[in-house]
Amino acid sequence: MLKCYDCSEENKVSEAVGVCIVCGKGLCMDHIKEVELPMKGGYPLPHLTLKKDLPRMMCRECIEATIGDIGCV
Repeated sequence: MLKCYDCSEENKVSEAVGVCIVCGKGLCMDHIKEVELPMKGGYPLPHLTLKKDLPRMMCRECIEATIGDIGCV
């Protein structure tokens, strides 16, 4: 099974429940964060916008590096 990367850096062992969509590291429930990112279409449907944002899983480091403080870190 995939283990949580952040836990391993803290000398702990826990199973990952998902992966960060930016860096790809495995994360447990304590380290993974769900963020809603707006999704817009591209080629061949450049003007397509989804009615609801899709949930995405990210690690705290990637949230801070890409989105900044959004209140879920």
